[in-house]
Amino acid sequence: MTLLATQEMASRIWAGDGQAVKARLGRVTAPEKTDRIWLHAASNGELASARPVIDRLLAKDHALLITTNTDSGRALANSWELPKTNVLLAPVDLARATRRVIRNWQIKAHITLESDLWPQRILNTPGPVLVLGARLTERSAKGWARFDSLVRRVMARVAYLSAQDAGSAERFTGFGLPDAAKGPVFDLKALYTPPTDTPDSGLHQAFNRSDTWLAASTHEGEDDIVLAAHASALAQRPALKLILAPRHPKRADDITQKVQAHGLTCARRSSGDDPATAQVYLVDTFGEMHLWYNLAGITFVAGSLTDRGGHTPYEPAAFGSAIIHGPDTANFRAAYDRLAQGGAALCVEDAASLADALLTLDTPETQNALGQVAQRVLHQDTDLDGLMQDIFATLDA
Repeated sequence: MTLLATQEMASRIWAGDGQAVKARLGRVTAPEKTDRIWLHAASNGELASARPVIDRLLAKDHALLITTNTDSGRALANSWELPKTNVLLAPVDLARATRRVIRNWQIKAHITLESDLWPQRILNTPGPVLVLGARLTERSAKGWARFDSLVRRVMARVAYLSAQDAGSAERFTGFGLPDAAKGPVFDLKALYTPPTDTPDSGLHQAFNRSDTWLAASTHEGEDDIVLAAHASALAQRPALKLILAPRHPKRADDITQKVQAHGLTCARRSSGDDPATAQVYLVDTFGEMHLWYNLAGITFVAGSLTDRGGHTPYEPAAFGSAIIHGPDTANFRAAYDRLAQGGAALCVEDAASLADALLTLDTPETQNALGQVAQRVLHQDTDLDGLMQDIFATLDA
């Protein structure tokens, strides 16, 4: 067990979260006996991108076990109230825990998404293993190379892999992915469809879209940059409002202190504060990101001013929000390359350039124009029907 997994288990035991501990150890028993497909997603973003695939699997009468690494991912899957589906936190990648899940839940196949490839699950699943939207960055590949023998054993067990981009496809091939397992390059996140629920009237009244920007999924080290940029831009755009959505809401207390240190007023979503009263609305909640995209004429896609590789541009583009991002976009290299080639996003490097971008995008017309270009260049002729034919053929082989 990794140090991180050990620490997480200890914190859950300390918090008395016995059900989560049982799930992590593979000790949750299925309520009824039936063969299932085990679908795993790291968290909300990956899970949401796979929703069209999940719906097609259920339409074919497959029973599913969905696992995620996070409580927020588990909550999202449960909120869908899917038929013939059970949702759990994923087990730690130990042989005994993994085999318990496979045995207890009668797993007949395993589908995993993007970069969350766990050796014990792949090696122990009795049926086919599929990887959808598979992503392997150059940096991750260097780490994999230290375990070349294990990686090649894992790749040999993969029956079908559809990579997110051409570079990832080449790197998986280099690690021994069988030719017969190679599917087309296909980015699941391009299938993103906004949820149907929209912000309530109170939120709409509190935020004028053209005067609102969203910092989406910020990581530690980015909040100060975002807040400094906001404070600077306010000097010329006093009506500007910031919706700050940290990747990990547990950092909310620390971020609140940072907001105050920058001389800004703050309202918190979890406290029920009135957003109309503050310059910064801290949304320390799970599963509501689509509401904030809806309200914001501009979105700064975070994780891109750190070494995190950046987050998805597909979601803000789906809402026509003008996109700003930092230079670190390795997680979605192909998508950001298309944005750059189409002049469909602004790249910033620090608080000063972020503030300049906010001042450049100061009208509904400039925001809408950039947002519409992003929608156009990120559109890909995704063929879900073709992908599902491949998936069903692999499952039935």
